[in-house]
Amino acid sequence: MDRKRANISLPSDTQILITRHLDAPAAAVYRAYTTPELVSRWWVGRRGVMRSCEIDLRVGGAWRYVMEANGGFEVAFHGVYEEIVPGRKLVTTEVFEGMPDVRARSTVTFDERDAGTLVSILVDHTAREHRDVHIASGMDDGLQEAFDELEVLVTEASS
Repeated sequence: MDRKRANISLPSDTQILITRHLDAPAAAVYRAYTTPELVSRWWVGRRGVMRSCEIDLRVGGAWRYVMEANGGFEVAFHGVYEEIVPGRKLVTTEVFEGMPDVRARSTVTFDERDAGTLVSILVDHTAREHRDVHIASGMDDGLQEAFDELEVLVTEASS
């Protein structure tokens, strides 16, 4: 595994697995995933500006992220928290508002190892076509940028 790049694999016809090792403790990475002010600093990568970041961090609570992309258009996602294990795991629904009838479930885990944290994101779509649209959306480049920004944020916070 390349520690400085998010690795993407397809474990099944409907799933995307993303992993990335970050040089920071799991508590710092989890905090960066669950605090609106911190999410706003890394989630868009270098692709735009975060316009709204709402997080109601409780089971049944909603989240919504809205960015203005560099091209001037809006990109928004929302979902609901289904499971929360503080510092270790988040399970949420996920809807890209440009395709409101397409839903996925994301499981994010934060595992301390190798003097840092392995972040694993398993996105489980309801159909292969939805997974394939997600992959074709250009998610890889944006994801790499977001993880690079996240690494800078959590490394600074941990020093």
